[in-house]
Amino acid sequence: MIGRDILEIRHLHYFMAVCEELHFTKAAEKLGISQPTLSQQIRVLEDEVGMPLFDRIGKKIILTEAGSLLLRYGTEILDTLQNVKDSIKDLKEMKSGEIIIGIMPSDLDYRITQLVIDFHQKFPNVKLKILSSVEIVRQVLENEVDLGIAINVLPNDRLVTIPLCQEEYVLIVSKEHPMANRERISIVELKDLPVVIYPEGFVGREIVEETVKKHGFQLNSVLETNSVTSIINLVRANIGATIQPNQLIQQMNDPSLKIIHIQDYAPSRSLSIVYRVDRYVSQATKALIEQIKEYFHS
Repeated sequence: MIGRDILEIRHLHYFMAVCEELHFTKAAEKLGISQPTLSQQIRVLEDEVGMPLFDRIGKKIILTEAGSLLLRYGTEILDTLQNVKDSIKDLKEMKSGEIIIGIMPSDLDYRITQLVIDFHQKFPNVKLKILSSVEIVRQVLENEVDLGIAINVLPNDRLVTIPLCQEEYVLIVSKEHPMANRERISIVELKDLPVVIYPEGFVGREIVEETVKKHGFQLNSVLETNSVTSIINLVRANIGATIQPNQLIQQMNDPSLKIIHIQDYAPSRSLSIVYRVDRYVSQATKALIEQIKEYFHS
């Protein structure tokens, strides 16, 4: 039978450190204790479990089946403990603390400045840390960010997903472009049109490519960059057209650019707020979520 002291947080932290490093000496250095002390504490834990937690193969170690189980449940215990600490801290401080949010680079550059200003005015003691990312769902799941604004989120029972809006893509050209006098364009007219776009693998590129492939062609990319600012500058210089979310371009309010709507089967993206189901959501974070919803719905 497992004794009570298996749940000592100190033992769990020691065990988790060894799991991360898979090396007792490195784990001991990370923890700031001696290697013999760490080994002795792990043995105590193994005695309580009644089974070995690591297989020691020379200088290498691997998790046993019992170790894998303890790793899974130990992670949940430490996450829960952190949530308890965060909850108590939130009760003490209420509208203070720090919120880390992940946002797509293009939206970060052009869309959320006013949102940040408004939130800061309401909650001046809350520190917002905003990270530019194209891997928002992964960062949320790995606790690198508290919440994110992500695109085309797939169902996931580990996530809370709050839909924000659906945004249609449009063709963007310079005022000097031959198509600048057009208000609308059919999707088949995009074939062979020189475009400046994100590299393959980027969500913004894949959304458009998936749509045009249904019509039997691929984008004719003449220049590729992962920076929306560079893309817009290249379009201004009339190097080519680009295809971007309508609301994003409208937010720029740039008279040198012309928006041309794509008829019928226009590409689109859905934006959602995402955070982990098991993550404690502070009062300040709840307020930020409500403000994001109001901002995008307006």
